Amino acid sequence: MRIAVLLAATITTGMMAGLFYAYSISVMPALREADAAVFTEVMQRINKAITNGWFFLCFAGAAVFSATATVLYAISGPAEVLVPTAIALVLYTGQLVLTAALHIPLNNALDAAGRTDPAATRRAFEPRWVPWNHVRTVLCLGAFVALCWTLTRV
Repeated sequence: MRIAVLLAATITTGMMAGLFYAYSISVMPALREADAAVFTEVMQRINKAITNGWFFLCFAGAAVFSATATVLYAISGPAEVLVPTAIALVLYTGQLVLTAALHIPLNNALDAAGRTDPAATRRAFEPRWVPWNHVRTVLCLGAFVALCWTLTRV
């Protein structure tokens, strides 16, 4: 059971790292070239589309599976497996905090702004959202690497 949970944590964390990475290297650079109205509309559409069960499974699942794996290995498992699993949990939790404190409020404000002043909406959103997305990408990547390392130790 421990290995199955650890594998689920690794897969879901990797998927989240990939999602955030895709924003960093493709979605946001592509939108950087768009005018403010297009930028705002596309991000509003993405915010709506991404709120689905598959996203939630990975977004929340990575945390739940990582926490469960950490507990299971803390109860009965070698320290060489527990430590990187706990590191992954801390890193992924950091991403959750960042998302809850910054990205979700920015997404909500973008959605609430509608299309009345796309330039102002973009100015309030993009300069904060983009660089902090790079940070959560790195946090998820670090968690994924720690979990991959853990899988080599079981």
